[in-house]
Amino acid sequence: MEACMTHWKKVGAIVTVLAGVAIASSQRAVHDPGPRSGPAAAGAVLGPDGAIPAAGATGFYPTLNATEQAAFANGVAQFVEVEGVPGQPPGTGNGGLGPGFNSNSCGSCHSQPAILGSSPGPGSPQVPQPNPQIAAAAAMGATNVIPSFITATGPVREARFINKRDGTPDGGVHNLFNITGRTDAVGCNIAQPDFKAELAANNVIFRIPTPLFGLGLVDSTPDAVFQTNLAANTDRKAELEIHGRFNISGNDGTITKFGWKAQNKSIMLFAGEAYNVEMGITNDVMPDERNGVLGCLFNQTPEDTHSQAPNGVSDLDAFVDAIRLSAPPAPAPPTADTTRGQTLFTKIGCVLCHSDTLTSGSSVFTGMSYVTYHPFSDFALHHMGENLADGISQGVAGPDEFRTAPLWGVGQRLYFLHDGRTTDLLDAIQQHRSRRSEANRVVRRLNDLAPADQQALLDFLRSL
Repeated sequence: MEACMTHWKKVGAIVTVLAGVAIASSQRAVHDPGPRSGPAAAGAVLGPDGAIPAAGATGFYPTLNATEQAAFANGVAQFVEVEGVPGQPPGTGNGGLGPGFNSNSCGSCHSQPAILGSSPGPGSPQVPQPNPQIAAAAAMGATNVIPSFITATGPVREARFINKRDGTPDGGVHNLFNITGRTDAVGCNIAQPDFKAELAANNVIFRIPTPLFGLGLVDSTPDAVFQTNLAANTDRKAELEIHGRFNISGNDGTITKFGWKAQNKSIMLFAGEAYNVEMGITNDVMPDERNGVLGCLFNQTPEDTHSQAPNGVSDLDAFVDAIRLSAPPAPAPPTADTTRGQTLFTKIGCVLCHSDTLTSGSSVFTGMSYVTYHPFSDFALHHMGENLADGISQGVAGPDEFRTAPLWGVGQRLYFLHDGRTTDLLDAIQQHRSRRSEANRVVRRLNDLAPADQQALLDFLRSL
């Protein structure tokens, strides 16, 4: 009897092990295939020395005339310039860096899978590179300490504090680095924020760069198009408890649509704010110096202005040209698998927020009027629940509300969600599910699919 019991214990153990293997095998069966290789087909692909190819910048909207193509190429050239404090040494940008900054070039943050993209990283099949913020922090002798959340293998990030020391809401960007110690900022002596203490107090949230491809089409899309799109499919949205609303300009009541919380009205405002907030460079949109500490102010303001530019085109004007005139990401050719995945994407309700088709309005740029485009976003705000909430309000966007992230180009992205917390697309989808999230029922439908169908949907997303 004892021997019999021992036998069945062994059998039971074997069955348990085999069941565990089967579950693990099933879990492994559905996986993020990872960023796809191949050309970005958007933005600008630089030469091996970091220069724009002699043939000119690639990635502009295909119908542009020669003048518009030249404006795009100039915009990309300015976008990748490394800025100094007074514009020195020769060969750098126009200057104005600091006193606080997160990086020293727009291109260092927006370069995956090409210039104008999102955060670079070692996992890129195109141009693998470590986090460029680490090199920027030490450039020209700067004495910055790298915060714990900035790593060589992690995403480019900005840091925001949820509250001020008195407990009132903050929400603003606190620059990671400053120009103390740089050889072009002699005499400046300011300290970095105490990120260690703020992290210990759970008072820091992060944002990674949003991709900028194809935004000229979005910029020219009338509010009525967005409103009609959001109002469509009301029965299906009600069934899945999907709502959504737009962030709105407090000045004119129009829809704002750029940034993680759709907090910026236009490409110009988005770029002007980023130039000032991320690099500390004053400009025609944001002419006031941030962190204006005596001994650390080396330039007249605004440091970047079209009225002082030799050709009348400021850096900011050039950035806007690059973004506005860029082509949208081009998806990979469809296969039977990815076509099935797109059908499932629509069937389970992903498309109700990640709208696959919008139409631009009238545009002054050649061939960009009334274009049907495929951003996979409704550009509206949705409650994403407790798991993704960042505790910060911007405009009408509350602590757990985010703009639907456009999915065009997601096939080549390395980091996901607003803070870059994951490199796994499936994990990013699952993190949409938490208390009070509008995505709960859709994610549940995804999880109810057969593993092969779940994989087809992921393969479709990685084809975009």
